[in-house]
Parts: sequence; C-alpha cells; structure tokens
Amino acid sequence: MADTQVLVASNRGPVSFALAGDGTLSMRRGAGGLVSALAGVGGDILWVCAALSDADRAAARRAPDDRLDVPGVGAVRMLDIPAGTFHRAYNAVANSTLWFVHHMLYDTANKPHFDARSRRDWQSYEAYNAAFADALAQDAPPGAKVAVQDYHLALAPKLLRERRPDVKIAHFSHTPWAPAEYYRLLPDDIGCQVLEGILGADHAGFLTGRWADAFLDCCAVILRAKVDRAARTVAFRGHVTRIGVHGLGVDGESLRARAGEPDVAARAGTLREQVGDRRLIVRVDRTELSKNIVRGLAAYREMLAKHPEWHGRVVHVAFAYPSRHDLPEYREYTAAVQRTAAEISDEFGHDAWEPLILQVNDDYPRSLAAYGLADVLLVNPIRDGMNLVAKEGPVLSRQGCALVLSREAGAAAELAGDAILVNPFDVSQTAEALHQALLMPRDERAERCERLAAAATALPPQRWLADQLAALV
Repeated sequence: MADTQVLVASNRGPVSFALAGDGTLSMRRGAGGLVSALAGVGGDILWVCAALSDADRAAARRAPDDRLDVPGVGAVRMLDIPAGTFHRAYNAVANSTLWFVHHMLYDTANKPHFDARSRRDWQSYEAYNAAFADALAQDAPPGAKVAVQDYHLALAPKLLRERRPDVKIAHFSHTPWAPAEYYRLLPDDIGCQVLEGILGADHAGFLTGRWADAFLDCCAVILRAKVDRAARTVAFRGHVTRIGVHGLGVDGESLRARAGEPDVAARAGTLREQVGDRRLIVRVDRTELSKNIVRGLAAYREMLAKHPEWHGRVVHVAFAYPSRHDLPEYREYTAAVQRTAAEISDEFGHDAWEPLILQVNDDYPRSLAAYGLADVLLVNPIRDGMNLVAKEGPVLSRQGCALVLSREAGAAAELAGDAILVNPFDVSQTAEALHQALLMPRDERAERCERLAAAATALPPQRWLADQLAALV
C-alpha cells in the first residue's frame, strides 16, 4: 500500500458481509455519512475497521493481503480481533462507560461502579486500540494522513504517534464531550489516558464549539495541560494538538434521490392510508437511552390530555429501531418504550382512531417516507453530538414540517433559530411545544422548514472530512 495517502480507522467499516449455507460470502455497502464523505476525497484510501461478525471475519481471512477492494470506497482491512477482547472493549468500555459519561446517562447513586472487573475490561480496550494502531502503523506510507473516528478509538492517536511519528493524525469525536466535573466520574488514570490518547493527534475535531470547549476544559482541569482557548490548541508533553469544530450536515442531493425511489413511495402510501388526513407527528430514533423516547411519548400523552381538541385529528408515528440489545439497560429501555406506547393507545385510542403508531423494526425507506409526510418532527435527546434526524427531516419534508428540538442536541447550534427548542427533561414544556407546532400556520412552517433544510445541507459529509484532512498540515 505504498501509494495510500489517506487512512480511515473506525470500529464499523463501510461494508458488512453475510455468509450463506454453502460458504458463499455476499457484501453489503454501508450508507453512513462517513462512507459518503470518502466519496469526495479522491485518491487512494485504506479503511481499517473491526470485523464485527463471523462473516466479516471469514471475508477478512479470505482477502488477499488482508485487504478487500470496495468500489467507491477503496481498500478495506478488517481486523480479526479476538471475540472476548472485542466484546469487553466495545460493550463494557466504549458503550457502557465512555458513551454513558459523554451523554451523562449514569444514575450516579448506583453507577458507575469501577472495580477489578472494570480494570480487566479496560485492558481489553487498550488491546483493541493497540490492534488498530499496529495495523495503521504497518500500512501507512511515509507522511500519510490518518483519520481516527470516535470514542471507540480514543487511545489510538497516541499509540500510533508512538509507532509512527511521521504520519499526520486526526481524531474526531461524533459524541458530545462531558463537562469536566462529570468526566471525573471516570477513574483518574483512565480519564487521563483517554485525554492523552486524543492529544496524540495533530488535530482533534468536534461537532460543535460546545463539545470542543468541554474537551479543552477537561485538558486544563484534569491534565493541567497548557490550553489556549482563543487559538483552540492544547500543548501537552511537548506536542501541540489543534482543536477544530466541524459541523456535519447531510448530502441533500443523494438523500432526496434515495427518497424518490419506489420503495419509499410505497411506504408513504401505506402510512397515509393508516393516518388518513390527520396531522402527523414523527420521530425516528434508535432505542438508545440518550434519545429520550419515553419522555417524548409522555409529552405526547400530556398534550392529548391537556388539549382534547386534537383527539382524532393527530397521529404520532414513532419509529424506534433496536439498539445495543447486548446490554441489559437497552433491553429494559426498549420494553419501557413499548409499555408507554401501549398505555397511550389504551387511554386515548378507540375503533375510529389509533393515536400512536410505534414500530421497532429497522426500515430505512419507511423513515424517509415519514419525513416527507410529517407536519411536526420531534427530536428531543437528553444529549446528542449532532442528530442528523433533525436535519434529514426538513430536507425531505414535502409541505414543510415544524421541528421540536432539544436544546441539548448538537444540531441546536445550527437550527435553533427556526426550531422550537425544548428542555428534554421538561415533559410539560415539550407537550406544549408539540401543541404550538401543530398550530403553526402552514406558511410559517414552510418558511422555517426551508431555512432548516438550507442549514442542514450547508456542511455536507464530503466537506466535513475534507476540512479535517486539510487541517493536517
């Protein structure tokens, strides 16, 4: 790979594999923002990721030189990390510890609880990051640029710099960053390791200025590093890391093209048959604790109780896709979503009106169809790095939708002027915001939605990644 100039490292790669009974492998390309971003980079690219399934591992073992050629992406190297190491690094540390800290999800009277088992889990996280650093160090040509993604790989920049001081390294955090006083829930040495790991990069990127400033605070308070807030730089142990803010939007052209395909039109027809001419409140989320689905449903319930004039005139469509069911907290949360939805239907529904449609299976075309039909889009996370649903909805809205948006979503930094902002913990305020959104005059709704769509597409994924690579000088 002597001619590879850009390397990307992430837990999940741009492709996944399925294994048939006869041993045949089939490949499915991902559709995330990072995949779209790479399309605009050009040149030779190597994507290093983890093999997430038995089929992925089989594909990795069969690939010549451990690399797969993916049209439109480049070469992909899947790392066959031992299953136990991967499980502890991914589930116990990345998703049950770092995710919880940055999204401020802990019930601190009971958790976190760091003990000897936690230390064993952390050793697996270290080993997982070291495996990525080793692969990147092996494959990077002299002076290559390496873009390391997210909280799964917080240690990798420092480990890579130790192995290959000649390469230029960027790290990007797709999550929020915890304020220093909350970040200190982590054991002291682990908290320092994460910060030092990211500071191994030449450029550390965040989705909003708020998350970047929180990272700077942590570096100043916990590491006592030299922080220049005006220049957004951190000097630590002889190395200077520049801190950048790179908002991420949607590729409006490709999103609209996908929404124009027949499967989306068919689902739009089915949904319109279900709801008739009633007003439509839409939400699309994973059943993830930070997405705050239960409080959103509770707000809809309170709106119906306080404003009976909406009975029979509105339907709430909630698409809540399964997420992280390896973790008990997520299984319990999905059950809570389903219980709350059933209670709303039992309390208000009757033969002529089903007030709530909850579906928990993943169906991307159905989500696109719902965006197009929505009168109101509800996005009320407890805390979110960005939240692309808040951007996708206005882009695909046919007649203009009102956006009810949590002030704790990163998207609020760009969309606040035309959204109805809410405190995600205030159910009554959210209920009233839904009511006001339904009452918003159609012309005003359409004008706001047009401005929201313009903001949502102002920073497409291609520019987001290109700007980070350009910062590696």
